Amino acid sequence: MTDLTPVISATWGLERSWNFDTYCANGGYEGATKSLKMAPADIIQAVKDSGLRGRGGAGFPTGMKWGFLPAPDGGPRYLVVNADESEPGTCKDIPTMMNSPHTLVEGVIITSFAIGCNHAFIYVRGEVVHVYRRVMKAVQEAYDNGWLGKNIQGTGFDLDVTVHAGAGAYICGEETALLDSLEGRRGQPRLKPPFPAVSGLYARPTVVNNVESIASVPAILNKGVEWFASMGTEKSKGMGFFSLSGHIKRPGQYEAPLGITLRELLEMAGGMRDGHELKFWTPGGSSTPMFTDENLDTPLDYEGVGAAGSMLGTRALQIFDETTCVVRAVERWTEFYKHESCGKCTPCREGTYWLTQILHRLEAGHGTKADIDQLLATSDSIAGRSFCPFGDGAVASIVSSVKLFREEFERHVDEAGCPFDHAKSALFDYSTSADSLTGADSLTGADPLTDAEEANA
Repeated sequence: MTDLTPVISATWGLERSWNFDTYCANGGYEGATKSLKMAPADIIQAVKDSGLRGRGGAGFPTGMKWGFLPAPDGGPRYLVVNADESEPGTCKDIPTMMNSPHTLVEGVIITSFAIGCNHAFIYVRGEVVHVYRRVMKAVQEAYDNGWLGKNIQGTGFDLDVTVHAGAGAYICGEETALLDSLEGRRGQPRLKPPFPAVSGLYARPTVVNNVESIASVPAILNKGVEWFASMGTEKSKGMGFFSLSGHIKRPGQYEAPLGITLRELLEMAGGMRDGHELKFWTPGGSSTPMFTDENLDTPLDYEGVGAAGSMLGTRALQIFDETTCVVRAVERWTEFYKHESCGKCTPCREGTYWLTQILHRLEAGHGTKADIDQLLATSDSIAGRSFCPFGDGAVASIVSSVKLFREEFERHVDEAGCPFDHAKSALFDYSTSADSLTGADSLTGADPLTDAEEANA
């Protein structure tokens, strides 16, 4: 049985874990203290040697990405933190910023020093106003205590950090669309090359990293490369968040070494809800091909999941039992992708629209078996042909669900409608009043943290 390895989440249970004093009392900024005494090239090499790979989904080696920046030319270079967490099922960066924002701030300081950046940006999803406030306060605390601004801790290094609230577009999770949005333009992917490392924010060399990637850096510099590399697998080193949601007893964040299996995670999470069994699950959010119970022992690392036919992605494990209609689940995901398409390229803009029409017909009992084949044909017209990876993600669940559950799609045709009772798959009793489920505040639109509460936090 693999044990959990709380590193980023180690202080989440402490009182006021988000405060500067609490963070420092538990080893905070020790990694930055060590790093500011090192040569920047040595920091980059340490991150390379640790084997840290991007935790935003692609899994590209973080230190190698930093090393792609061209030689300094006297002009500015930037670090941009992608905190625009939008993938359905993904919920690791928001709790990190809520519970321990200084872990991110410290990671920004170390990374900026390593790459020669004097102005970093944290791009937060605009709808999560409480998270935006929490990060803003952490940044201000860092300024007040000499960790940001001019001559940080007397080292001669200057760094300013801007926290930017996006307008809430899923496509801005794509790094070049995020950069366009940050520059004040409509968030749409750029043609590559040039890559951001050469021409990114304001046409200057830029590193774009996910929150979890940057938040992993302080521990590596503080505890050492060997400590980090001792966790995980040979090619997927370290720990990461596994976000379990759905039909399980204890959903939540499980920080564990890469290579752990769903069987082990389910045991930690109390298993499936009583009286039910696993039907299908996603290893990395809705944009990754789905798995079934045959993959319970698949190692959850980049190589293991890839070899099994899916992607590790953001490790958003959405878990569904036998009460779930796979057609309805895929229909709802595809509706999301249709709504969030930026519209720049025809495959996504038109293809996701037609996919939702076909899925609506099937779910409503008006479809034909030819529609099932058309789903695959339309998906094939999108995958690999869109301007950015959005298209591949939008069709991943469709292609994998037809492959695994074609007979269920055919039942919708043969029985002229969905054969499932959707109420049985619901996580809540929707006959209960909304007040008891969400609280009166959420019905009035009140923010989870008022200005007064945040000021006293």
